[in-house]
Formats: sequence, C-alpha cells, structure tokens
Amino acid sequence: MLAPRIIPCLDVRDGKVVKGIQFQQHRIMGDIVDLAAYYSQTCADELVFYDITASSEHRSVDSQWIEKVASKINIPFCVAGGIRTIEQARLVLHSGADKVSINTPAVENPDLIEGIAKVFGSQCVVVGVDSRLNANGEYYVWKATGSEKTAQQTTWKTMDWISQLKNLGAGEIVLNCMNVDGIRQGYDIKQLQLARDLTSLPLIASGGAGNKDHFVQLFQNVSVNGALAATIFHSKQCLIHELKDHLRNHNIMVRPAKHPALSDIFPTGTHSTQ
Repeated sequence: MLAPRIIPCLDVRDGKVVKGIQFQQHRIMGDIVDLAAYYSQTCADELVFYDITASSEHRSVDSQWIEKVASKINIPFCVAGGIRTIEQARLVLHSGADKVSINTPAVENPDLIEGIAKVFGSQCVVVGVDSRLNANGEYYVWKATGSEKTAQQTTWKTMDWISQLKNLGAGEIVLNCMNVDGIRQGYDIKQLQLARDLTSLPLIASGGAGNKDHFVQLFQNVSVNGALAATIFHSKQCLIHELKDHLRNHNIMVRPAKHPALSDIFPTGTHSTQ
C-alpha cells in the first residue's frame, strides 16, 4: 500500500471554514484560501473541502473559491457540496479540484456515482459516507448532515452501502464516523475495520482525532489509506510536520514533511483554539 495520506478537512459554511461537534455547534476557524495555502506549505498530502450546507440548501458548491484555492496551492484537493449532476461535477473539476466527493446526492441517486465516473474516471469520484451508530447498535448512513435541522438517517445500513460503492463506480470512500466526530477521543477503529473488510477501495478515516497517538493507533490497527482531521490541525494543537515525525518514529512510513517557521506562514487571525 502507498504511504497513508494526512488530510486536513475544511468544512465550509457561508464562505468560512468552520468546525462542529458531531456535525453540530459549528464555530468559525478561518478563511478558506488562507488555510488552504497554509496546509499546502506545511506538507499536507491532500485537502478536502466540504460545503456542509450545500445539500441541505439544495444548491451546489461555489466555484469561485475553488478557483482561488487552486491558484494558491500545489497539492491535490477534493471538493464536496451539493454536486447532483455531471455538469456540476464538471464545473468543480474544471475550476481546479482534483476530485469531487458526493454524499447526500449519492445516497439519493446512486446512478450519479456511475455517471460521473464514466465521464471523468473513477479516480475523480469520492463517496463520503456519514455514519452513525443507532440505539440498536447498528451503523446507518445519514444525509444532509450539514445542519442539525436537516440531518436524517437513511434506510441504508452503512456496511451495506459501502459494499455497493465499488460496483457503482466510486474510486475512494471517506467514512465519516459521526459518533466520534469533533470529540477528539480517537478514530472509530471498530467501524473502520468493518468497512475495510468489505471493500478494496481506498478508504479514508474521518472523525475523532485528538492527538498524534490517535493517528498511530489508526494506522497500526486498520489498513486505511489516509486520515482526515480538522480541529486538531486548525487549532494548531498538532502540526503536520510534527505528526509525520511522530508517525515515522512508530515505523509508519508517511510522505516527507519540511519543518517550517510557523510564524512566517500561519495566516494571522484565521484559527481558533476554543
């Protein structure tokens, strides 16, 4: 397997990067373009942007900030947010994104995955899976999770949905473990392993990172292809070059990282430690 990717996740709402707890109580973390440039300069392997209210507001992601991001960074990035048609995917990709991620639209119209893959290739199609453990101890897919007012459980059991995605044309899966999102107690190893056992697609873990050892535990226990995190990076609690050094010290071979002068490149006033 290729070296696992370290991927900052930037949730976008009203033109700003935000972060919540279990997909609620969002607070502003910074400017989209400034944070993207910072992570590019500090050796993130990839970025993921989620316009978290696009689906619930029945619109597609704004291409203007995608173009601005593309002009400022030199690493791959993926964009999600209300992409419901091939033409909307085309606009996002032509604006500079390397991949599109579909979540709610994919659940509501699984044929969309195959449609985008046929035009642009499966390597461009990521399916985000928002998964929550219910009271009966079963994982179910949720949709429209960008707002607590619109979020709802679908009829898809998470593992049933994941097992279908390769045949539908997906090239990668991001499993967002909602029960642990934002609480910084570690990745949901159990759920991620269940998913790993079901699919050969690249699998990215999302939700729960609170310190460097959580990444170690993830990569030592599950053969995921990357780890998404947000708060731990946005708050500067964990710097990417320090994380990569820590992983290498535990014999986890990640891509190299330079050691930047943080004060020279971190955009002033674009983060929160609260």
